[in-house]
Amino acid sequence: MDNIVVKEPSYLCIVVIKKKRNMKKLLVMLLVLPLAAGAQSLETCQQAARQNYPLIKQYGLIAQTAELTVANIAKGWLPQVSASAQATYQSDVTAWPDRMQSVYRQMGLDMKGLKKDQYRVGIDVQQMVYDGGAISSQKAIAREQAKVEETQTKVTMYQVRRRVNEMYFGLLLLEQQIKLNGDLQDLLAANERKLASMYKRGTASESDYHAVKAERLNVAQQATGLKSQRQALTRMLGAFCGLEVTELEKPSETAAGQGRQRPELDVIDAQLRLADARERGLDAALLPKLSVFAQGYYGYPGYNMFEDMMHHNWSLNGMLGARLTWNIGALYTRKNDKAKIQLQRDMAETSRDVFLFNNRLEQMQQNESIERYRRLMADDEEIIALRSSVRKAAESKLSHGIIDVNDLVREINNENTARLQQSMHEIEMLKEMYDLKYITNQ
Repeated sequence: MDNIVVKEPSYLCIVVIKKKRNMKKLLVMLLVLPLAAGAQSLETCQQAARQNYPLIKQYGLIAQTAELTVANIAKGWLPQVSASAQATYQSDVTAWPDRMQSVYRQMGLDMKGLKKDQYRVGIDVQQMVYDGGAISSQKAIAREQAKVEETQTKVTMYQVRRRVNEMYFGLLLLEQQIKLNGDLQDLLAANERKLASMYKRGTASESDYHAVKAERLNVAQQATGLKSQRQALTRMLGAFCGLEVTELEKPSETAAGQGRQRPELDVIDAQLRLADARERGLDAALLPKLSVFAQGYYGYPGYNMFEDMMHHNWSLNGMLGARLTWNIGALYTRKNDKAKIQLQRDMAETSRDVFLFNNRLEQMQQNESIERYRRLMADDEEIIALRSSVRKAAESKLSHGIIDVNDLVREINNENTARLQQSMHEIEMLKEMYDLKYITNQ
């Protein structure tokens, strides 16, 4: 991770970069740094997390692999050259009939016939002229497979957004809890000082003073635990985003709008295009293929068999030609192959229907949760005002000796709980709103 130090004020950013990985990483950091001087927004953290997540390298690797695969397939148009060497010994060979050999002997000719041991060292060259579209379909299949892998990686990268949401709003909630904890400590400290004064005047017992002090120390211990959780979560968010998290900016309320297609649906579309490419490959496999070839070898026997039957000498031999092949074996499995491709399409469409169904249910659930928090928040202010009034009355009653200190501590805690509930409702409602944006890809 790059070590980045940002010094305030916000209008002057001094950036120290100790280590550079690549220009792309540096560009992302420079885009993030103007906001890093102040509070980091949720969008800033999400953008940084996407660029920092190791899986982002997968995009480049998939593209490179696809290009290499396509390049290899395209080499099918290059001349195919093969070299061979062969030595054989045959049980029988072509020979002159006995009567003809007898006639040749009378004429003074020695017709030896072919030798049973034969040898050749040769080379074959074949050039495809027409392949029925087989190479083109293979290239299309390779590209579509790469797109499927790329969209699957895109789905994983999209899930980074929800993980940032979880940590970001969890950190915001801890910040609110720490703030309210500080307010509670201040309130208890004020009452502790008041009881200390009353104790000195003899209007309050020492146990009352000790009870409030113990409660303040207990709240201080809770603050220590909350700060420890905040530090751990801050480090996690910083490591996940690849930046130093100093202060978070509370997101504003957002209304649900028209979203974009989710990456999961892009995967299904890519799978359907891959099925189409494979079906076109089945059609190409049925077409004939035309090629030209050249063969040459040095050895014995050659193409002039009569000469080789008379003289057992090695010779150079060559052949040029054209070859038309039509393999109808693909017809045997064509029906089943097409049925398998159609099943793949049906499975992809079923996956689409299931995803859209579940997505609609999630949207309904999120909208209901948002409305529930709105209803809860409508009463929070009134509850806090009432709890505050009761707490102030309890402080007055304690001063006049009407109630004991335990009743006061209870009312103080009730007021703090009401304030904490209000903060939780607000932050949880914001989280539900941004989870809805995640669900609809806004």
